[in-house]
Amino acid sequence: MKFSALAVSLALTFGATHVSAAPPVARTPFVWENATVYFLLTDRFNNANKANDLAYGRKADAAPLRGYMGGDLAGVTAKIKEGYFKELGVDVIWITPPVEQIHAGTDEGTGKSYGFHGYWARDFTSVDANLGTEADLQELVDTAHANGIRVLLDVVMNHTGPVTAQDPVWPKDWVRTAPVCAFKDARTTVDCTIVKNLPDFRTDVDRPVALPPALVAKWKEEGRYEREVASLDVFFKETGYPRAPRYYLMKWHADWVRKYGFDGFRADTAKHVEPRVWKDLKKVASKAFEDWKRDNPSKRLGDAKFYMTAEVYNYSLRHAHQFDMGGETFVDFYDNGFDSVINFSMTSDARGGYDAMFGRYAALLAGPLRGYSVMNYLSSHDDAAPFDPARTRPFDSAVKLLLSPGAAQIYYGDETARLLTHAGAKGDAVLRSFMNWDELASNAQRDGYRIADVRKHWGIIGRFRQMHPAVGAGEHRKLQATPYVFARTYEKDRVVVGLDLPTDKSAPIVVAPIFRDGESVTDYYSGKKAVVAGGKVDFHTKNGIVLIAN
Repeated sequence: MKFSALAVSLALTFGATHVSAAPPVARTPFVWENATVYFLLTDRFNNANKANDLAYGRKADAAPLRGYMGGDLAGVTAKIKEGYFKELGVDVIWITPPVEQIHAGTDEGTGKSYGFHGYWARDFTSVDANLGTEADLQELVDTAHANGIRVLLDVVMNHTGPVTAQDPVWPKDWVRTAPVCAFKDARTTVDCTIVKNLPDFRTDVDRPVALPPALVAKWKEEGRYEREVASLDVFFKETGYPRAPRYYLMKWHADWVRKYGFDGFRADTAKHVEPRVWKDLKKVASKAFEDWKRDNPSKRLGDAKFYMTAEVYNYSLRHAHQFDMGGETFVDFYDNGFDSVINFSMTSDARGGYDAMFGRYAALLAGPLRGYSVMNYLSSHDDAAPFDPARTRPFDSAVKLLLSPGAAQIYYGDETARLLTHAGAKGDAVLRSFMNWDELASNAQRDGYRIADVRKHWGIIGRFRQMHPAVGAGEHRKLQATPYVFARTYEKDRVVVGLDLPTDKSAPIVVAPIFRDGESVTDYYSGKKAVVAGGKVDFHTKNGIVLIAN
């Protein structure tokens, strides 16, 4: 195991002394560019209702970490009520698709798998019974909003679930089942199936299609066929769109916004769908969001517009507005409905120094990406090369993710050092173990640190970030190279951060010209206050990190 100097100092700090929580301050305005997004797989987060652990005849016969494990919507709500997300400074919760998944399991070459992750839809208009009910979903969103937290809905426009003996293929005018994508250019990335047996929606066609017979039969059996058809009739009449597959999907996705009040979408597999489709989805979803805000004035969180972020595999913020699809074709996803794009390069960028990453990110966000943002992450549900899979650097991870310019995506368990390795699992299953609540509760020890101490560290930095939009959205300025000290400013918000500070003695921190002599400032890491003198401030701490603001 190899610790950085900062990680060593933090492990010693938490193990030997008490570090106070960040002092309370007035709530600051929310900006998406500074959002801290908590991404969770609902089935793998928290189980509040064991009665719904296996629905639709599903069985506990999957390969390791490839079956349902009991997490549900009510479990997420319970953690919101406990204040878990508030303690982390989380602004936004991103949940995987709650729509009804294929009922059976299937083997993609890594053992029998079920659609616990939400990306294998069978019916886009129903809540999957394994996760709970419509009432559970409504309570989740309402509870989040009541606690000042927005909710992102993961949406899939690219594919249905795999075909099984219980889950028939959609009609051929709805989906293509071949060829498998070659990923050489736009055509071989879009007009194809991502993998074998994952039917690809024909989002490229305009010709009207009838509802799939299996869906018609299902709705009739459930007693809602007439209601669903009437709602579709209204949508197509009002919009004038043809009854092509992509517009059915847009309507179904937007219905979740209009009914429950989701604040935005995370778009799955965005580069595998024609870019113009996303722009139309943004238009339809934005209308639904405005309708919901009008009808629910007491539940809305401000006047922010509907938000969309894109999963464009291998996008780096260095691509800015020109993502290379191959074959000399470049796509500007920001010009096709997206407010941000997920930054896939951070997992490798974080292996370098703070200054190289922070400075480069800030320059790009203030330059070619001004007015837009990226969503940074260090681990996720399907990135096979996370920053720290064995969790030997959980303190560094918090610093690099939560103090980087741009929005930050915490993957569930980043803050509790949930291991991303599992000897019995194959493929992306290793990334999807159940949340390690037991380790957090017992403050388990691993690799020289304790889990609850890691969680506390993430919370202190996360709350500081939430209180100060300058952290993610502000203008970056290096004040000192060694120890590394930088400033961020956003409108009237000013912060200075010192990293890799000496841990054997107190050290004065350069804060000029951000803070003037005579100004009283607070170190939000230790909770101590001090007065600026000679362009510097000394909090008389040995933490290795200071988070300075008024």
